Amino acid sequence: MTIEPMGRAEREIAHSRKISSRNTEKLWGWGTPAGQLRAKRRVELIAESARLGVGVRALEIGCGTGLFTEMFAGTGARIIAVDISRELIEKAQSRGLPTNQVTFLEKRFEDCDVDGPFDAIIGSSVLHHLDMNAAPAKIYGLLKPGGRMSFAEPNMLNPQIMMQKNIPSLKMRMGDSPDESAFTRWQLRDLLRNAGFVNVNILPYDWLHPATPISFIKLLAKTGQILEKIPIMREFSGSLHICCSRPKKTYFPFDGVHQDTAIEKK
Repeated sequence: MTIEPMGRAEREIAHSRKISSRNTEKLWGWGTPAGQLRAKRRVELIAESARLGVGVRALEIGCGTGLFTEMFAGTGARIIAVDISRELIEKAQSRGLPTNQVTFLEKRFEDCDVDGPFDAIIGSSVLHHLDMNAAPAKIYGLLKPGGRMSFAEPNMLNPQIMMQKNIPSLKMRMGDSPDESAFTRWQLRDLLRNAGFVNVNILPYDWLHPATPISFIKLLAKTGQILEKIPIMREFSGSLHICCSRPKKTYFPFDGVHQDTAIEKK
């Protein structure tokens, strides 16, 4: 009998099952004092650019253990949070977030049949786990006209990220899944523009490493803020903040093909 090789989704599920018994926040770098500071800043960037708040309906892709979901929920937004891993979803549900505000679903995003449209679609370190030939169009279709997409991703130009995503032994040690990679901001910009998004803004940021000792956090955080403003140096930051939107207006040209305008009214 021939055993069919696992596809990408099956490998992601198997990987999540493998790491779910470990301290995932620590494994992913969010459990240290510096990691917690990074997570707080990341949530602020994503929430602000997505305009999360009371009355906003948001879809979070790749919610994992719900660490970021809990912080996003603090804005008052109603959130549907999806993840491919049953084990990670169970961890997220154990946080006891209000069910009238937050719904967790075990779903592969590319096959996700959640009811849109959404005001915002958000996520942290998840796009590089997805099939990016299909995901941008899926996100676009689930957003309402004028809806915003806001994510944070590892930056491939960062030396550590470049090694971590391309050296299999290091990738395994750092808890990465076999298929995950990272992006340059120009690569992401083109993918999003080709999917129809406008106002695409991708900002390199974050020089604070999760392993930074407490006594050095304040100094390195301030140094990082300076480096983020230097044109060449900022390209090597650890993370990318991605924000863009679906156009507000649509029109139907004479050839009958549906298109969105490339200009969004402010």
